[in-house]
Amino acid sequence: MENTINYGTSQITFNVQYSNRKTLTIAVCPNGNVIVKAPDCTSIEAVKDKVHKRASWIIKQQHFFKSFGERMPERQFISGESHLYLGRQYLLRVTIGEPDSIKYKGRYFEIVCSRKAKAKDLMNEWYRVHAKMKFAEIAEPILQRFQRYNVAPTALYIQEMNNRWGSCTNKGKIILNTELIKAARPCIEYVITHELCHLIHRNHTKAFYELLSMEMPDWEKWKNKLEQTLI
Repeated sequence: MENTINYGTSQITFNVQYSNRKTLTIAVCPNGNVIVKAPDCTSIEAVKDKVHKRASWIIKQQHFFKSFGERMPERQFISGESHLYLGRQYLLRVTIGEPDSIKYKGRYFEIVCSRKAKAKDLMNEWYRVHAKMKFAEIAEPILQRFQRYNVAPTALYIQEMNNRWGSCTNKGKIILNTELIKAARPCIEYVITHELCHLIHRNHTKAFYELLSMEMPDWEKWKNKLEQTLI
């Protein structure tokens, strides 16, 4: 459901997604879209009031994303194209042949496939497999650190997400965006640390950011790096 509010000389358009939840949250996507997730019983007046209160932050986030210019064009998965893995650029080499395979060697991803149209699927599956493995490896020392707060996630999942890098459910399950495998290791550490902080402070309160800053003093640097790399 699309709605708008006026804030000074600016107009903010936002979409509302209602669900069986307890809190109202606002997210600004890298493309500038504003999404409000609200409990089923929330009136549109209450939603607009919340958006108005957060208008300054929303506009700031939209300007932040816009400062990086246009998003990277859609990948074609052809030879000569560059692809990211853990923050480094690799060139793609696609060869027609059998059996289907993919590996990275030096600064190249080398794909062998029976037809070029399969290169994308092979690449995405490779990312999923390595995301599952690498995220668990990167998370382990951070999980150990958080044991001093007597908290631990119930599970660690990977999932493709359009609007966020990670999330922490009410049941303590942490979900990480598969796309993070393309970012540098400290960027991944930032997202994991951020979500673990939500096991202690559910909302983005002052106490939440104090804990995040204590666990990762330079988190803002890596958050900005993440947005620069992957939007």
